[in-house]
Amino acid sequence: MNILSLFVLIPALMLLGLWLAKNLNQVRGVMVAGASCLLALSIWLTVYYVNNHDNPEAWVNGMMLTNSIPWFKPLNIAYAVGVDGISVVMLLLSSIIVFTGTFASWQLKPLTKEYFLWFTLLSTGVYGFFICTDLFTMFMFYEVALIPMYLLIGVWGSGHKEYSAMKLTLMLMGGSALLILGILGIYFFSGATTMNVNEIAAMHNIDVNIQTAFFPFIFIGFGVLGALFPFHTWSPDGHASAPTAVSMLHAGVLMKLGGYGCFRVAMYLLPEAAQELSWIFIILTTISVVYGALSACVQTDLKYINAYSSVSHCGLVLFALLMLNQTAATGAVLQMLSHGLMTALFFALIGMIYGRTHTRDIRELAGLMKIMPFLAVGYVIAGLANLGLPGFSGFIAEMTIFVGSFGADAQVADPNTSFRMVATIIACMSIVVTAVYILRVVGKILYGNVENKHFLELTDATWDERVAVICLIFCVAGLGCAPFFFSDIISPSVGGILSSIGVM
Repeated sequence: MNILSLFVLIPALMLLGLWLAKNLNQVRGVMVAGASCLLALSIWLTVYYVNNHDNPEAWVNGMMLTNSIPWFKPLNIAYAVGVDGISVVMLLLSSIIVFTGTFASWQLKPLTKEYFLWFTLLSTGVYGFFICTDLFTMFMFYEVALIPMYLLIGVWGSGHKEYSAMKLTLMLMGGSALLILGILGIYFFSGATTMNVNEIAAMHNIDVNIQTAFFPFIFIGFGVLGALFPFHTWSPDGHASAPTAVSMLHAGVLMKLGGYGCFRVAMYLLPEAAQELSWIFIILTTISVVYGALSACVQTDLKYINAYSSVSHCGLVLFALLMLNQTAATGAVLQMLSHGLMTALFFALIGMIYGRTHTRDIRELAGLMKIMPFLAVGYVIAGLANLGLPGFSGFIAEMTIFVGSFGADAQVADPNTSFRMVATIIACMSIVVTAVYILRVVGKILYGNVENKHFLELTDATWDERVAVICLIFCVAGLGCAPFFFSDIISPSVGGILSSIGVM
């Protein structure tokens, strides 16, 4: 059996174990054991990739550890797996979020067993999507990752949870409809005899009119999940109503499926259309970046602030990818990794604060540093990482994006040099806006006098919450202090895709 299949097999065994579990301790034991195995497997995979990425014998069609099992021969659908540097870091990110999300949900009640069943099913879809190289199988796992969100928010969420769950489901299913049309269009109109992504990309003979016709379907289909303006409106409501660990997994990993799919499928398979139509989506992503940051400034709900911040940061991912430049695209993948860790830390802390104070309104919170210093310090660290303080992951990711984006035309024969530079300058303004809303919130809720005397009776983080927070802080600081370890993993794979697109 191919070792990558363990990323699907282990969650499947976790689902079986959860189904058989008789009490809460057994449920927790299954989750910790499974999440630990997945984290260990992803760390092993990262080490394996670092030790073998210079070995030509390890690569097959730009992928390592490849395997393909025919599934439906009439349409040449196969269970095909393989990883490169991009998917390796995405699997590592997913494992970290699942592991920390398990501890963040340690005290969740009621229906704990059922909650973890749906949480694990969602994780299965995420892992399967990142390891698969067959378009149909990727789409299948993509849907597996989306469908559990409705119940996880609708049953275990808060606030207008039914409305948020339905809105999220309808909009993401709408994106999926566009996506399947694009995939079928590529297969039936390109002359492809396979659904393998790398084999279709190697054809280099898809008619430009076919590319132009189906590129918007696939890019928008994935872009809906990546919070592409104006299809982002599901995101703030979904995040605000989701339970803590679901918000962590949703913003930390699920939204990365959007950016990964836009790059791996839309731009990789339809390169001429990507170059021709990029200006349209650069405008939309620039709006996402600035609009998300400005919207976060006027929010009073902690989750809505972080949700709109996610719209801005995920917009930066798509913005950088569309520059078709190796530096910017490497920054985009670093941003996916960085944002996944930062936003998971933010949502974990917000959930822990809400669980004690029963409010997320910043107008009702003050002096938390005196009451729960551990959570308050964690929130300060998350905020500093989010606004791009050197030494944390946000700084290196955003700097790489802006440096690459501003100089993108040095590698792309595009007459619209001024257009790209202006778009980059506008997107850079989000850095200032981000600092404004982060520092405003930190100052408002953590310092000053405790206005609600009932808050004085509250306790600080429990051991399980500390495990989740410390792990995420360590990862955010680790990426910020050792960025070249990850950029060296990412860059060769980014360069391979851009070479196929024809801009390297």
